[in-house]
Amino acid sequence: MTFAFRLIALMLLLAAPAGAQELQIGTGPICDTQKQTERLVALLDGGAETAIKVVNAEERDPTACVVATVAYLRGPQLAIARGKSGTYQIVKVLVVGLHTPNGVLATAPAAYFTILKVEEQDA
Repeated sequence: MTFAFRLIALMLLLAAPAGAQELQIGTGPICDTQKQTERLVALLDGGAETAIKVVNAEERDPTACVVATVAYLRGPQLAIARGKSGTYQIVKVLVVGLHTPNGVLATAPAAYFTILKVEEQDA
């Protein structure tokens, strides 16, 4: 896919009607699989960097989980995962761009998994 085509696709997403999914930009952990993401939550009490290193070592893949700033479309919530550091939604995301010092660079869309902290309130 050419850069120009990806850029046009990203611009179309940004110009989508208000009722459509909104393109979001965020920084956080993204993993290749739901299982890796759930394991990440279980390890978060030791810190995000340590948890990512452990998951990647277990998977024998240095990029199974990474922290990145990406442009994405949020997909469905797949699960709730609880760890010592809190409760998190496991969410599938479609990454369509990477944030760079020069702005968002459009990429070929790719599905990943991330976590969103659930704000728990006392009863």
